[in-house]
Amino acid sequence: MLQARLSSTRLPGKVMKPLLGRPMILRQIERARRTSRLDRLVVATSTDPSDDPLAEMLEAEGLDVFRGPLEDVLARYIGALDRWPADTVVRLTADCPLIDPQVLDATIALLAETGADYAHCRTQEAGYPKGQDVEAMTAATLRRAAQLADSREEREHVTWGVWSRPDRYRIVRLMPPEEWGHVRWTVDRPDDFEFVTAVYEALYPRDPAFSSDDVRAFVASRPDLARYGGEPRV
Repeated sequence: MLQARLSSTRLPGKVMKPLLGRPMILRQIERARRTSRLDRLVVATSTDPSDDPLAEMLEAEGLDVFRGPLEDVLARYIGALDRWPADTVVRLTADCPLIDPQVLDATIALLAETGADYAHCRTQEAGYPKGQDVEAMTAATLRRAAQLADSREEREHVTWGVWSRPDRYRIVRLMPPEEWGHVRWTVDRPDDFEFVTAVYEALYPRDPAFSSDDVRAFVASRPDLARYGGEPRV
């Protein structure tokens, strides 16, 4: 499930900014659909009028869209799960156009293989690059988190009440082959979008399914991008 809204404060409307002529969110969905373990992809956006253009565009593309409260994102997830029941729920955010299908598959597989309640691929500081975040959980875990949620953080950040409570849930983490937690590939600011645009312009025309290794090799070859915006990009 991909959560998205247009009212982001640091870069308003970012999910619909054109990335090689297509809204950024559609570029991310294109990459996410290369996974072999997602049966359905649902975009969870809000009922706020500001998100009408987003919902209309997604529906015109034939995508499943669920609309719920703007601030209570957890309620959106539960509403979408009620409409499209599933045993496993994967959480993605729509500011990650460099999402890695292999990391998606591996995180979901780890959840299944270990019998855990929740699997993820990075903490706030460590793991895979920021912007390749994947969280997978059983539907029962998500529903339990919703029932027990009693704070704004839990309602707004969906899995807050899961990853912050290892005493309550069985949690496993997919470890990267090397530490990339300091690397920034997410899109929150104009410089992030400029960085991602440079990556797409260089790699996508040659291979739309470019890999994370391709991104690392390209950025390493471009000293002007390696710390673009003052952030480590490789």
